[in-house]
Amino acid sequence: MVAPELVRAAQSGDREALLTLLREIETHVYRTAFYMLGNEQDAMDASQEALLRIYTKIQSYEEKALFKTWVQRIVTNICIDKFRKAKPTVSIDEHEMTFIAPANVEDEILAGDLSQAVREAIDRLPEHHRSVVVLRYLHDFSYNEIAESLQLPLNTVKSYLFRARQQLQTLLRDYEKGGVRG
Repeated sequence: MVAPELVRAAQSGDREALLTLLREIETHVYRTAFYMLGNEQDAMDASQEALLRIYTKIQSYEEKALFKTWVQRIVTNICIDKFRKAKPTVSIDEHEMTFIAPANVEDEILAGDLSQAVREAIDRLPEHHRSVVVLRYLHDFSYNEIAESLQLPLNTVKSYLFRARQQLQTLLRDYEKGGVRG
């Protein structure tokens, strides 16, 4: 994700390195916020808050953790705080998730339905399950990286992912039976 030398330069006060660093992580921060919060405006607000926090707290980053997990911990915590305060109705937009590469128009319609069904199912997950799903399947984090990012025990991460998969399977059962969602 980010070169360790760039992080060290930013920590040592190199303003240009810090701005480059923020530009490099901006998309990852926004993507996490978008999938956690479900709408563009909230994601932009959370991203901006996370980038500002990273900007002001870069000195406190210690290389004991991977930089990407430190960043994800910040953005995830901000999103969870926003989620708890607002309790919004979450709806994930279509612009990031693609599950099938359609071969024809009929396949495109089915792919769109599946993507929508999966997004709606993810929207319905509890926030702690949604956060592990986003980090695992959107950012391809390992279980250890998720545990570090969310400051959870490894077994808790495994348990959350297991339960999230079960919930998604239940939520998508109607779709599997013919595309009817209830």
